[in-house]
Amino acid sequence: MAAGQSKPTLLVLSQVYVPDPASVGQHMADAAQSMAARGYRVRVLTASRGYDDPSVQYPKHETIEGVEIRRLPLSSFGKKSIAIRLLGGCLFMIQALVRGLFMRRVDGILVSTSPPMCSIAAVLISFLRGAPITYWVMDLNPDQMIEMGNITERSIPARVFNALNRMILKRSKRVVVLDRFMLERVNRKRDVSDKAVILPPWPHEDQLDPVDRATNPFRAKHELGDTFVFMYSGNHSPANPIDTIVYAAERLSHRDDIKFLFVGGGLAKKSVEAAIERGAKNIISLPYQPFSELRFSLSAADVHLVTLGNEVVGVVHPCKVYGAMAVSRPVLFVGPKPSHVADILENNSIGWHLNHGDVDGAVQLINQIVETSRDEQSAMGSRAKDLIEGRLGKQSLCGRFCDVIEDAMKGRPLAAPATSRAENAS
Repeated sequence: MAAGQSKPTLLVLSQVYVPDPASVGQHMADAAQSMAARGYRVRVLTASRGYDDPSVQYPKHETIEGVEIRRLPLSSFGKKSIAIRLLGGCLFMIQALVRGLFMRRVDGILVSTSPPMCSIAAVLISFLRGAPITYWVMDLNPDQMIEMGNITERSIPARVFNALNRMILKRSKRVVVLDRFMLERVNRKRDVSDKAVILPPWPHEDQLDPVDRATNPFRAKHELGDTFVFMYSGNHSPANPIDTIVYAAERLSHRDDIKFLFVGGGLAKKSVEAAIERGAKNIISLPYQPFSELRFSLSAADVHLVTLGNEVVGVVHPCKVYGAMAVSRPVLFVGPKPSHVADILENNSIGWHLNHGDVDGAVQLINQIVETSRDEQSAMGSRAKDLIEGRLGKQSLCGRFCDVIEDAMKGRPLAAPATSRAENAS
């Protein structure tokens, strides 16, 4: 770079960012920090309060790992209702738009679907500043709201969201989707195969070294002893139903050697709390754990629970499967076939599959899993860890994601259509 020439600037628009524990913020931070390490000036606009817990307030200005962070007020009010989330998202979008338009230099924009209306800010900034957009599709709306029964496909909100989708998809220089099912959904709105890249989200395996169950302080703190632990960790979203497992856990409450831990937050956590109130002593509910303690909490499980609603294949992508794999744990997946997680399990023998609603089958399968030899469980966990250390690891996937951003900023063409570049995690 010539003397006196300023660094190219990447503007990151994300309502969630570290140290907020939400997954989207962690992944945005990984990408932002990696771009800063490559010599870019990276500026992040994010919310000043917690995404799941708005009572948590973060510093207005901060620099983390070379990334300049500006947190905006009145832009996150929690997730109590769709209306509250939309209000926070809209206020964040307006503030991000104003700041992005008056920022001294913008050479590229990275924006995700959190919040979805932030695409308006990205498109307007891109149009007026001439900055290419990399659009990271982490979930799809209005698809999720439609599939959850919150709105209808012909409703005004659905039409507005789909118009925003078509707008951002048209304007984006690159579109990154998480799996082949998501690309199919996106292409129904606007065909982006010529500029789409399929890259699954990476786990934070650099912070997720497996911890031996016998010496794990998390197991000791929560008095788990030698019990067999099934764990659901992360956002308890209605799109990731847990009722089948909760009902099965209640049916197994007579077994003192099995515990079910539900760690995190979200609207669906209510069913866990209700089961505990009904007297299910084998169910434990815990809040989100600090990122620094994640390796201990995830390693406390013998088997990790991953769920996906039947209707939302290609709409949401259950990232929690990668955290389980990173700590060498097998997975019990409750959800449909075909789907991305089902493909991973089926083709790599790292866990078990169960259909939603099959409580009898769940009880039977849970008993079977507990009786599975420790050697066989360990072998499943080792195969999962090998996948993470290979093509599904942070170094590989985050590096390739940053290549995509750089290609967009430098105007380089894609080497091949999306279908030939698809990450086949199976």
